Amino acid sequence: MSQAPETREGPVVTPVRVVIALCLVAPFVAMLWVGSYAKTDPVFIGIPFFYWYQMLWVLLSTALTMVAYKLWQRDQRARSAAKGGASQ
Repeated sequence: MSQAPETREGPVVTPVRVVIALCLVAPFVAMLWVGSYAKTDPVFIGIPFFYWYQMLWVLLSTALTMVAYKLWQRDQRARSAAKGGASQ
């Protein structure tokens, strides 16, 4: 019986994928750690810290998700090119 040739792909956990995971996990950790922002001072343009900190994380989460998506696309293109497939 013939055996299928063993295909060796790159490692599943790469530095790029670790950065992607950190970009996606950071907002969750920041919002779940309520003790770090459950206060009123410092006030920013009349808005207590509790509220503007959460609104800041809305913007940061959007930026981090975009970074993670672009890194994922780049990683997938690189893996596809390494396999010899056509890039999209």
